[in-house]
Amino acid sequence: MVDKHCIGGIPGNRTSMLVVPIVAAHGMLIPKTSSRAITSPSGTADTMEIMAEVTLSPEELNDIVRQERGCLAWGGTAKLAPVDDKLISVERPLGIDSRGQMVASILSKKLAAGSNHLLIDIPVGPTAKVRHMRDALALRKLFEFVGDRLNIHLEVVITDGRQPIGRGIGPVLEARDVMQVLENNPLAPSDLRQKSLQLAARILEFDPDVRGGQGYAIARDILDSGRAMAKMNAIIDAQGRKENASFTPGEITFDVTAKDDGFITSIDNYQISRIASMAGAPIDKRAGIELFKKLGEPVNSGEVLFRVHAEFSANYGFAKTLCDHDNGYVIGTEANIPMSFVAF
Repeated sequence: MVDKHCIGGIPGNRTSMLVVPIVAAHGMLIPKTSSRAITSPSGTADTMEIMAEVTLSPEELNDIVRQERGCLAWGGTAKLAPVDDKLISVERPLGIDSRGQMVASILSKKLAAGSNHLLIDIPVGPTAKVRHMRDALALRKLFEFVGDRLNIHLEVVITDGRQPIGRGIGPVLEARDVMQVLENNPLAPSDLRQKSLQLAARILEFDPDVRGGQGYAIARDILDSGRAMAKMNAIIDAQGRKENASFTPGEITFDVTAKDDGFITSIDNYQISRIASMAGAPIDKRAGIELFKKLGEPVNSGEVLFRVHAEFSANYGFAKTLCDHDNGYVIGTEANIPMSFVAF
């Protein structure tokens, strides 16, 4: 039984919703349970809830996983680690996410779910949860140390956390990104697609019948052929499809534009998350941010960097005030664009 987990801190990073149907379509068991957002504008459970029921009993989860080989559910009702659920309920309003408790939280739930092969994603970037490579390597060592003593085959991948993944931030906008990738829509965000394929490849290579290096080609074939989309639809139906699910974001909007010509040299993950949260995400499912410019891209003065969506005028005002103070984007010269990041 396999699973994956990202430690978070990167807005829009909904790779689990692509990895699960790819891996399940291959035939491996992947019971993915996730917490709701603690300090971010959306968690996997918040985004999946746009399309399907995520509040499921342990018995329901067991039946769904046995039937479809995977699930995407909220862990709060799974009763995998009751003490951890109580700790998270305290952490969320306080904005706390400590390293030791994070490792204990992740591994306890994966162990309780029966997973014996686990992939951990640690994004690193100047405004990510982990900001320096040395800290990422120390955290990887801690995960491996604890995983080894729990007899879990655990691999850690350190990925690019310099900017948000995908274009949407907030439950509805992130769900739209995921469905565009699954549908092989030409408008789908390529960074979300590529990262999901790379993570799925690492998990597929846990299968002894898949030789090292073959995982990516298999994952890409499952996605391109439509098998991943078919599996996602099967999982949604098994969990309980939301009738009349809409991917239309909030209609109260404002655009944030560039003040200068140049190139995008930095995007502040934390500030972008704060703006999306001020707009109402994840409580207001249709609230969030739609990104139009990413790291390294050229921009002209007056060009739209991102659009903020809200459902209520008060949230619109809070988000607008925050954007006026700091919109999270830095525009500079081409020479200021940070060097490419190599995941390992």
